[in-house]
Amino acid sequence: MMKVREMDIEYCMHYADNLEAARRPAWLYDETKACGVNYNSAILAGLYDRHHRSFRNYRREAENIIARLDVSPSATVIDMGCGTGAFALYAAGHCRMVHAVDVSAAMLRRAQRKARRRGLKNVEFHRGGFLTYEHKAKPADAISTVAALHHLPDFWKLVALRRLALMLRPNGRLFLLDVVFSFEAGEYEQSIERFVRKTRDQMGPTGQSESETHVRDEYSTCDWIMEGLLERAGFRIQTADHPDEFLASYLCTKEGP
Repeated sequence: MMKVREMDIEYCMHYADNLEAARRPAWLYDETKACGVNYNSAILAGLYDRHHRSFRNYRREAENIIARLDVSPSATVIDMGCGTGAFALYAAGHCRMVHAVDVSAAMLRRAQRKARRRGLKNVEFHRGGFLTYEHKAKPADAISTVAALHHLPDFWKLVALRRLALMLRPNGRLFLLDVVFSFEAGEYEQSIERFVRKTRDQMGPTGQSESETHVRDEYSTCDWIMEGLLERAGFRIQTADHPDEFLASYLCTKEGP
């Protein structure tokens, strides 16, 4: 059963969200609302780690991203959509400062607890998202975002990517990994069924439910759309990897001065 203190914190955060939303334009997309599977609670944030560790190797993923971004010990990195801190906390051991950003208060609290247990002093946690986070420090050297951008419809993805570009120094790097569709549109039924079967095999009934919810309610896009969005946002795509017809990763460099 959730502790009263956790419930009080979540109530206060919900109240603060409403106040903050009232200050923004009424037409701005609300990135705090649940999109697909909702992990904005202490219990579900814990389940997120349990489920994802059943088929993901957090450390290996983080090592790969750090290598791809080629960050130096003096670098500043932004982890946009940091979740429970899988990448941010690992990156803290390889660079000067990490800004860990997420719209979920529950996920951020879990990440903060992990950071305290590890004695990390160079991670700053920020409640916000692609459309609302204001980066007040100097432009970052690199940005990583994993399995987060699909929470936004395509137009707002472009707005988000343009905002990320503004947070980066000239020639700064972006690593993006997400669910991106590269199957033929005419074969979508067979492809989606393969996706559902794969996640069911990895995570059991929970995986099946989450993959069905993802396809139905979230905003993953096609590879040719994602690549166009990146280029229009001011990024040069250096590498585009498609390990299967549902996943893609992009290493990009910010264009221009």
